[in-house]
Amino acid sequence: MKKPISRRSFLRSSAAAAAVPVVGCAATETGPAAAALAASDRPVLRVGLIGCGGRGTGAAYQALSAEDGGVHLTAMGDVFPDRIQASHESLTAALGANVEEQVPDRTERLDVPAARRFVGFDAYEKVIASGVDVVILTTPPVFRPDHLAAAVRRGLHVFCEKPVAVDAPGVRSVLESAAASKRAGLSLVSGYCWRYNVRHRALYERVLDGRIGDIRAVYSTYNASPLELYARQPGWSEMEWQLRNWQHVQWLSGDHITEQGCHSLDKMAWTFGDEPPLSVTAIGGRQTGLGPETGNLFDHFGATFEYAGGARGFHMSRQMAGCPFDNSDYVYGSRGTATVQGWTPLHRIEGDDPWLYEGEGNDMYQQEHDELFASIRSGKPIQDGEWMAKSTLLAVMLRMSAYTGRTITWEEALASEERLAPEHFSMDAAPALRPRATPGVTPFV
Repeated sequence: MKKPISRRSFLRSSAAAAAVPVVGCAATETGPAAAALAASDRPVLRVGLIGCGGRGTGAAYQALSAEDGGVHLTAMGDVFPDRIQASHESLTAALGANVEEQVPDRTERLDVPAARRFVGFDAYEKVIASGVDVVILTTPPVFRPDHLAAAVRRGLHVFCEKPVAVDAPGVRSVLESAAASKRAGLSLVSGYCWRYNVRHRALYERVLDGRIGDIRAVYSTYNASPLELYARQPGWSEMEWQLRNWQHVQWLSGDHITEQGCHSLDKMAWTFGDEPPLSVTAIGGRQTGLGPETGNLFDHFGATFEYAGGARGFHMSRQMAGCPFDNSDYVYGSRGTATVQGWTPLHRIEGDDPWLYEGEGNDMYQQEHDELFASIRSGKPIQDGEWMAKSTLLAVMLRMSAYTGRTITWEEALASEERLAPEHFSMDAAPALRPRATPGVTPFV
């Protein structure tokens, strides 16, 4: 089905990217564990959107477009009211554009009256308590652990955007929530979207089946341009400026290796069967955009991961203007090489047993939601929780190593007590931005 809008196009072409989804601290309300929902028990699956920026708006559209056909958006929450309004208007326009496709009752699936549009730092709690069955978590990633914990305590199914945390305490929280979600028989689907791409699935299935032999090394790149930076506006507090520029702020995003490069590291994890590495040694720094209003991130990273048996994982990423884009993955085995050439359809294996993917592609963003809602209806939950937390920790430990100049082991990274977020959140009190890290000086915590 042709889609007039997607998460990627929302984020790229609309002002929605300027906004920030709702944020807050952990909810205290608990609720009963939800059993799998059979279609006969509840024909409509009610969805709450927590975070109404470009990514959240696109994800909500995918949910409403799922093959399930019985999904309604019934609650929305964000820290900024203009984000809710813009998101609702975009969804209304996108759903209306599909009228010619004769999808029955498409516009009726958007059912969010003013009473269920929640604004503020506690909006996520109100969405979760509004009677929904599923929540979409698309806030800046620093808030994901608290929001996921609250949703699981309430007994809700979850679509959880990547990355799932920005520091080790957050990763540990997500691992606990994932275990609780699994015990409760809930579905927890990750926004690590490449695992829902049919071409990638076909290639990595063959890699894991041994078609290129024993894995010797993985090399991946995520070389991109800087993300848009929004100038301060009259009336904005420091917190509002940081929130609206969250992708440039360390405590909100975890740096771009965590927020963006994590996709490539997730594919490395996939290659190694989600077994963690022994350690990582990384380098990074900032060469461009050094003004005071550009945030406090690095603009490039390079890393070597060591795996058991001597295998290595190599990664390079950057966000620099005027430099070539590259998002490729290469897997080197004892009997061949597997290649994913960026966003192109090229997926191939060369060596003793060559192979080339020649089938159709798919919309991996839509696939995530099709499979999520199908799993809820069937009572066969999908559980991405453990591996999505581990993939996030790969990015976090890489950042730790680059910032400190140290080799960081998996055990050290997982046990780290460094917390990037402040204890409390207020529009009147923003944390001071940390100075950019200095390798060899910045301590490991």
